[in-house]
Amino acid sequence: MNSVIFRMIAAALALLAAQPAWAEWHKAESDHFVIYSDSDAKHIEEFAQRLERFHVAMTKVTGFNPPKPSPSNRVTVYAVGSDRTLKRLYGDTSSNVAGFYIPRAGSSVAFTPNVRLRGSETDFSMIVLLHEYTHHFILSSMPYALPRWVTEGSAEFFAAARFASDGGVDIGLAANHRVGDLNFADKLSVREIMDYDRVAGPGLRRDGFYGQTWLLFHYVMFNQQRLEQYGDYVRRYMQGVPGLEAAEQSFGDLDKLEREVRAYQRSRRIPALRLTAEQLPIGPIAVEALSPGMDAMMDVILRSRRGVNRETALELLPDARAIAARFPDDPGVLTALAEAEYDAGNDAEAIAAADRAIARDPQQKNAYVQKGFALFRRARDAEGDAVDAAYAEAMKPFEALNAIENDHPLPLIYYFRSFTGRRQVPDENARAALERASQLAPFDQELRLNVAMMMIAERKNTLAAQMLAPLAADPHGSGRAQRAKRLVAALERTPDGERLDINDVREDVPTPDLSGEDA
Repeated sequence: MNSVIFRMIAAALALLAAQPAWAEWHKAESDHFVIYSDSDAKHIEEFAQRLERFHVAMTKVTGFNPPKPSPSNRVTVYAVGSDRTLKRLYGDTSSNVAGFYIPRAGSSVAFTPNVRLRGSETDFSMIVLLHEYTHHFILSSMPYALPRWVTEGSAEFFAAARFASDGGVDIGLAANHRVGDLNFADKLSVREIMDYDRVAGPGLRRDGFYGQTWLLFHYVMFNQQRLEQYGDYVRRYMQGVPGLEAAEQSFGDLDKLEREVRAYQRSRRIPALRLTAEQLPIGPIAVEALSPGMDAMMDVILRSRRGVNRETALELLPDARAIAARFPDDPGVLTALAEAEYDAGNDAEAIAAADRAIARDPQQKNAYVQKGFALFRRARDAEGDAVDAAYAEAMKPFEALNAIENDHPLPLIYYFRSFTGRRQVPDENARAALERASQLAPFDQELRLNVAMMMIAERKNTLAAQMLAPLAADPHGSGRAQRAKRLVAALERTPDGERLDINDVREDVPTPDLSGEDA
């Protein structure tokens, strides 16, 4: 072999040997997002910039400007690599899922494959993420029920955004990912789209609904007369006028609107809105490489954050323990171990791991959370005079967490649960704490249900119905949304100050989690 070629091959092999066996994970933090990705620092920084610019673009277009979330109430995005990895995390490798979002107070998470940022078209995984973030944004801005077609049509409208290389963002582009629905799926009339009960009811056709809602919403947004009517329509709907009735009162002849929308669909060009980089100022983006221990623990963290049951938690625990044994002084690793131990039902081990994490880094917020979860579960088994002391001890990690992050919703939630866990009537401060938590995390439907049930106990039936309305209208709420809807109807028949007999609608009532255990 030619010696020069040999030296070139040897050098190439040496270079390969020097590279890590897997890509290094990075973390990016911004005002509204925390992102984890195994892509390089430049890529994850650009990803975070696009998400932040999208958020600002939504404030410009909608006029909504939700308060900046506390650090733990930001959306955490996990870019998990391949589509196959995403489907495995989702729990169905045969599914066509391209991303999914789980809204939770203090720990909202979104999972997506690694998003491609190059090229003129927005990656489909990014479209899915933007769709879900639109729901999150609107609920954070206006936690009231909207018609389903508005909820989904607006999400499709904003998700079709395109990001320019100069930092600008185009809003209102054609939803090319819905072309098949628009051209080949069953056509839904404007009346069917706007009639929430008919469209959402069991057994009725849904094919094409997302594409049709995008088309209707897009037309309304770019037609000044129809946009003014839309504002009137939403006001009527929020005042309790049924969806189709509100539409007829505001839009007038719906057959005429139907003809306009179909003509709009046949248009060769549609309007869109360009927002320049100067119109979309964003805050700083902090990017850092994860520690070797956290890099090794990421698969465990992903599966824990996705959610586990008892069986899968026990399967995951050996990996978590093995990695923690290799990196015994890494506080992030110890925090992940505490979560794995808690999920597996090992309260003493979870508390010990959390204590070790906090001793090494008192800012490890999830360590306080996992310790608090474990102590609350332990407190449920206390008896007699030990009950009050057990719950007082269980509150200590949450009190410490509250001192670190005053607007973290979990300390507020668990203060309320420290009463219900002891079967005591929550005092005024505890009730106020639960309501405040829901204000901080209006996207958490379980929390919304808990607040509504508290209001029902206080005979504040009008407020309870208002609190339940977004849950009842949740397009992804399935059976729980239908039960919430029937409960709202019962509340609307019961004046304030009168007791709603839950037993009369027991089969219709979603069961809230007031146990003091992490949902």
